[in-house]
Amino acid sequence: MFIKDLENCQEFIAGDNSILKELLHPEKDPIDIRFSLAYARVKPGDETYKHKLKTSEVYYIINGTGIMHIDDEEREVFPHQAIYIPPRSVQWIKSIGDEDLVFISLVDPAWQATDEEVCD
Repeated sequence: MFIKDLENCQEFIAGDNSILKELLHPEKDPIDIRFSLAYARVKPGDETYKHKLKTSEVYYIINGTGIMHIDDEEREVFPHQAIYIPPRSVQWIKSIGDEDLVFISLVDPAWQATDEEVCD
């Protein structure tokens, strides 16, 4: 049985400027999965950088309110919503509430630095 506690994951600033804790990654954990799973935070008023991945991604909003941008679309997002981000889509999210925007990010296949591009 493999269990990983969020409190034991190292926090860092991700390439998109979110505050991240990586929960599961097949290259870093002794598990047989295709995807990676991370816990992300964006402070009130902050936003991630515009970026795109070669792979698909899903955000699941846990706490806070934000504006999700995918290509030319934008939408307000709330807790308990899942957002599908197609491969190669320009994406970013802004925290618009009074508390941190917190979400889970699932990338399939697993996130790789070479698969991410920060846009201007």
